[in-house]
Amino acid sequence: MSELDVSTLTRTSDWRPVRATVAGFGVSGYAAADNLTFLGADVTALDDARTETMAERGQLLTDLGATVRLGPGSTAELPAECDLLIVSPGWRPDHPLLVQAGERGVPVWGEVELAWRLRDTESSGPPAPWLAVTGTNGKTTTVQMLTAILREAGLRTAAVGNVGLPIVEAVMDPEPYDVLAVELSSFQLHYTHSVACESAAVLNIAEDHLDWYDDLAAYAADKGRIYERVSRACVYNVADPVTEELVREADVVEGARAIGFTLGTPGVGMVGVVEDLLVDRAFIPERSTSAAELCSVDDLPSAAPHMVANALAAAALARAHGISQQAVRDGLRGFRLDGHRIQPVATIGEVTWIDDSKATNPHAAESSLRGFDPVVWIAGGLAKGASFDDLVAGVRERLRGVVLLGRDRDVIAEALSRHAPDVPVIIVGEDETDSEHGPMGRVVAAAAELARPGDTVLLAPGCASMDMFTNYAERGDAFAAAVRALEN
Repeated sequence: MSELDVSTLTRTSDWRPVRATVAGFGVSGYAAADNLTFLGADVTALDDARTETMAERGQLLTDLGATVRLGPGSTAELPAECDLLIVSPGWRPDHPLLVQAGERGVPVWGEVELAWRLRDTESSGPPAPWLAVTGTNGKTTTVQMLTAILREAGLRTAAVGNVGLPIVEAVMDPEPYDVLAVELSSFQLHYTHSVACESAAVLNIAEDHLDWYDDLAAYAADKGRIYERVSRACVYNVADPVTEELVREADVVEGARAIGFTLGTPGVGMVGVVEDLLVDRAFIPERSTSAAELCSVDDLPSAAPHMVANALAAAALARAHGISQQAVRDGLRGFRLDGHRIQPVATIGEVTWIDDSKATNPHAAESSLRGFDPVVWIAGGLAKGASFDDLVAGVRERLRGVVLLGRDRDVIAEALSRHAPDVPVIIVGEDETDSEHGPMGRVVAAAAELARPGDTVLLAPGCASMDMFTNYAERGDAFAAAVRALEN
């Protein structure tokens, strides 16, 4: 066991005696290793993969004095001399490297925990506060909406964490930020210990990553860590009681408020919707008797319910930080969605084709499906242990038909047979391809067979993409290319 106490390390500490191991050499792992090397720590970076980009970055760090080990077997053993293990998101606690760290009493931090400790607390002003977002779905969109609002208010900010910049890069930037919009996954939160956000939101809790967690309760508990030590506002989803319970269980700073967001009329201390307006009954003096207009539903890039909910959560975090109603409105009005999020591809023969490849779990797929009726649903991929029974039962009346692909397509097919036996289903195997667009060409052709004028064909897979594609973006691009080929 190391005799060095790392629990008090900060940005201004002497890092030269620290022997730090960084497990995982992706974007966040490289950022952690790079900045620890800059601070003077003795760094060893490990990853069982070895890409060209990793090798190039590894050589840069090696030239600066770090030790970099890439390729199969590199993470089998924790270095003999190690005071601190920094682990990238997604590394399971039962990985041999983490088990060895536990046996030897080596502290384990994530890159998020490292970033929190490296904030500049010694300059003339306080470090940039964190406004943080987690949840099963909607995290990236909400953080990007929040960033747009903060910029509209004239603040220097960035979307960081699970989207945009690694947080370590942001906190070490020589030009300080005014505030950071932080997206955090459950994997990132699992390895946090002292993070204390100014305000935080849990958007929703639904089945996801059950191939990593023992059960949904363990997954939700990691999400709830985002509320720990919050000083201003814990934003929760009124329609999802689990999120409110996570607020109740959190140990927050005295005076922190619980702020609900709802698609209905808000009560006191909430933000919500009145007719077609997003309104605030939480951050105005007269909240007991009235509400303040923030923006209209028409100001948003989509009127889909989950999009309105994301905007409300972003607005609540911004308002908790003191942002004006006008900046909220103008920020949301100017916001545009990233690709593969409810993205129209084409309208062909009065059938609209929509790419929502980012819907990578059942909850996200259901949110997307509820925005269209009737719909031909394209789904399948890696289910990650999730069930589709509730989804199918909730949207069966909307379904014109379903096209399934991917490794776990039978999981969805079985849910359809139980809860929507009359809905036509076409299953596309990996070996069913066309010469130009592969399996997605056959999928699109099958969807075109099922669709009628006035229908929407929606790619909302409800599953991860890595069984057949590099990522959800490649999957969405393949879908869009196959759809556009129909026009020719």
